[in-house]
Amino acid sequence: MQGAKLANQFDVPKALRFEDAPGGLVRAVISTPAAEADVYLQGAHVTHWTPRGQRPVLFVSPKSLFAPGKAIRGGVPIIFPWFGARGDSKPGPAHGFARSMEWAIEGTKLHNDGKVEITLALAPNDATRGFGYADFHLRFRVTVGSKLEMELETRNEGKEPLPYEEALHTYFSIADIDQASVSGLEGTTYIDKTDGFKRKKLGNEPVRVAKETDQVHLSTMATCVVHDPVWNRRIIVEKSGSNSTVVWNPWIDKTKGMSDMAPDDWKEMICIETANAADNAIHLPPGASHTLTASIHVE
Repeated sequence: MQGAKLANQFDVPKALRFEDAPGGLVRAVISTPAAEADVYLQGAHVTHWTPRGQRPVLFVSPKSLFAPGKAIRGGVPIIFPWFGARGDSKPGPAHGFARSMEWAIEGTKLHNDGKVEITLALAPNDATRGFGYADFHLRFRVTVGSKLEMELETRNEGKEPLPYEEALHTYFSIADIDQASVSGLEGTTYIDKTDGFKRKKLGNEPVRVAKETDQVHLSTMATCVVHDPVWNRRIIVEKSGSNSTVVWNPWIDKTKGMSDMAPDDWKEMICIETANAADNAIHLPPGASHTLTASIHVE
């Protein structure tokens, strides 16, 4: 469905409009008294959230592809139903299928306080059935204001338990990775994916990135803070329904091998992912639902 057709049904005057974006994609452009945001139908992908008078909070690579079926590099990709490579040598794209599929619009809403809400949904299709996922239903609600609030609900509509992993793979824009740090994960056990998936324990210090970093911190529901001293700001990531937090930065060599990232992108981004992965994978009973939320604001 093209932007103009969606606009007739779901536009919110002076607050949300649908438009055809480059590459044949469709996005919602949101403007509130407190912030601006963009949400693409492909992947239900939030690519932009900027509080009024501030720098952009989300990072998107200038080399990111905006093309049908291609994951967008940056913003908030939705990871479902597996994290990283699919297990048991089964076929499927890295990080699952949700981030590169077209989602449907369920509704849009202007709140009395000026916040704007958009709800998108993903139901099974021939491609997901081909991967063995025929009985799920995803609903993603984004609320834009002085906070970026995201809610991912998964419902099991089948007769068997639904095991899955999920993440809001959020890319944050920072001034300088060498000076940034992440607090909130002190004392946690994490899987170091850059070191043979060894399990390690973080000491009583913030996470600092000085090499390729891919850490799955387990069994933590803590709020994380990205400290960005050069831009004199802190990005606070609060969450619920999530027992894993992933910290990722590709560093120099890995970035060079990524066609949808510029060579120096690693210097200006860090991912703090609100997740349920590895030990914290969800096992959803028939008829049940589970909701993961992330709430982001800047101080």
